[in-house]
Amino acid sequence: MSIQIFILSKLMKENNYPYKLKKQLSEPIPLDKLGGLTESKLYYHFDSLAKQGLIETVEIIKEEHRPDKQVFGITAKGREELPEKIYKLFEHADDIRDMVVGLTNINYVDRGRVIEILELKLESSKARWEYIKDFKDVIEIDQDNENLITLLGDYFTSKVEHSTFWLEQLIEKLQEEEI
Repeated sequence: MSIQIFILSKLMKENNYPYKLKKQLSEPIPLDKLGGLTESKLYYHFDSLAKQGLIETVEIIKEEHRPDKQVFGITAKGREELPEKIYKLFEHADDIRDMVVGLTNINYVDRGRVIEILELKLESSKARWEYIKDFKDVIEIDQDNENLITLLGDYFTSKVEHSTFWLEQLIEKLQEEEI
């Protein structure tokens, strides 16, 4: 989903073709390699967006001794769908790193709605953690598993506390319009 959001947001600014977007992603930091984005994945998503009617071919550039370049533009349907894709990204994200593309395109959505989504996510996460924490009282701890249970308990506690802290920070920064 984030690849499609990336493509649609780029096409909101200007018509473009897949290879040029991939090149933009790879310079100066190879974000394409860090994110595992291959040319075939990018072309697949362009094709998928075109089939959904969210983008369309606006020009074909022909150059001698080179393959034709298909330039795409976003459609009216694509402009309407972009915010919905961004909201879904926030709703399904398990972690702030899953939200990066949505955060970089926050200007295409209602900030208040994103904050509501994140607050619900935070509340749900805290409630789930409270429920899970009670399991330690029913686990039988003996000499064989004491170290493992302690290690796992500490790991999950620190992970949840860390995620909670950063999600609270994100909500605060969005509320204060610092992001």
